[in-house]
Amino acid sequence: MRVLIVEDEPFMAEAIRDGLRLEAIAGDIAGDGDTALELLSVNSYDIAVLDRDVPGPSGDEIARRIVDSGSGMPILMLTAADRLDDKATGFGLGADDYLTKPFDIRELALRLRALDRRRAHIRPPVREIAGLRLDPFRREVYRDGRYVALTRKQFAVLDVLVAAEGGVISAEELLERAWDANADPFTNAVRITVSALRKRLGEPWLIATVPGVGYRIDTASGTGGRERGEGGRGEEARA
Repeated sequence: MRVLIVEDEPFMAEAIRDGLRLEAIAGDIAGDGDTALELLSVNSYDIAVLDRDVPGPSGDEIARRIVDSGSGMPILMLTAADRLDDKATGFGLGADDYLTKPFDIRELALRLRALDRRRAHIRPPVREIAGLRLDPFRREVYRDGRYVALTRKQFAVLDVLVAAEGGVISAEELLERAWDANADPFTNAVRITVSALRKRLGEPWLIATVPGVGYRIDTASGTGGRERGEGGRGEEARA
């Protein structure tokens, strides 16, 4: 199990990480909200352990982003605020559990394992389409049995396209579902990510561009990007 520990007190954060390590639980530390969001964007975690009062985006905001991402990642709030109203607010944001300071590291480990077991029972189904096999829980993608290494953002985009089962998804919808609420609506991030994703998946291109509409998985022939007669050149242009 790998968890993200968001805690701005260095000694506390290191004590949690070292204590969990003794319980065979790996942990990465983020001392502020910006670092936490950066780590979440590049790594895959089983559970997030959030102190609500951290510099930058607060633990509450981080919890909100995790819930909005649709990843299903469990959240354990770890804070000194022990009033019922504080707990109610935390659960309202999407927290799955709440542990107040001070606490015993063994209790934290027990709660994390309980959350992980619960998550295992609600794992999203593995999806298969046009020779692709996408496992949302393990964040793994295979094409014709070959493992394809993707970045977190590339995986998020592919997950949305695969879930559409060949339906067209607009760039605006991809931006809304695979990025966060602060994404610039005028950015070319979608085009760049789709272009890089095509290259990672390899030829024949599986992601078709529907001019003026959006993108889709080509379920008929697996010739995706050639729908417009691109013929393998100008990858950036055809995205």
